[in-house]
Amino acid sequence: MAKLLEIKNLHASIAGKEILRGVNLTINEGEVHAIMGRNGAGKSTLSAVLTGHPAYTVTEGSVLLRGKDLLAMEPEIRAREGVFLSFQYPVEIPGVSMTNFMRAAINEKRAYEGKEPLSAKEFLTLMREKRKLVEMADKLSNRSVNEGFSGGEKKKNEIFQMAMLEPCLSILDETDSGLDIDALRIVAEGVNRLKTPHNASIVITHYQRLLDYIVPDFVHVLADGQIIKTGDKSLALELEEHGYEHLT
Repeated sequence: MAKLLEIKNLHASIAGKEILRGVNLTINEGEVHAIMGRNGAGKSTLSAVLTGHPAYTVTEGSVLLRGKDLLAMEPEIRAREGVFLSFQYPVEIPGVSMTNFMRAAINEKRAYEGKEPLSAKEFLTLMREKRKLVEMADKLSNRSVNEGFSGGEKKKNEIFQMAMLEPCLSILDETDSGLDIDALRIVAEGVNRLKTPHNASIVITHYQRLLDYIVPDFVHVLADGQIIKTGDKSLALELEEHGYEHLT
């Protein structure tokens, strides 16, 4: 099993305040890793640092993506290399149609990989196929990005984008936030269908309920900027029953 992501002693800060204080994590191809923890533990900071958010400063440590120095890459290069972030609160982009947005994103990635752009016919065929994964209504893809979407529709749209781009590393930052049980099931099933032996996912969540649908290979507890405990899915059940107090 090949290493996909290797994080060593990662320290990061924002506005001079240290948030990550020595994160160590190795993710292999084909694995799903859940990261849990209280608010302020550093979960979203970790996702922001991995995707290259400019507000965060890495002060120590290293991150390798398939052996390449991830921290040396600009955010757009990280995306082209296959790093995908599903936002906790997806934003609306008025005036930019979903179709044009996705076609530009896919053809930009294909150009980076030395491939020819998809024709209009090829793109629309792919779009119809991937839309079915998340039971996304046709009319939504004709709107501007996320404009007028409900919370659940925005989250479905995130997984639809993930399906279209086929990233090697998907980071799902509290994808379950604000979802009702039906939307949660649809989004989780979409994530599960996209799993292959050659990609991996990081699922950031507060709640065990998401892990009933997306079963992780490993669960990590992040506290005060460090991973303090790792286990299998039973660790999430333990946290659900006892909370974080008994670990810290």
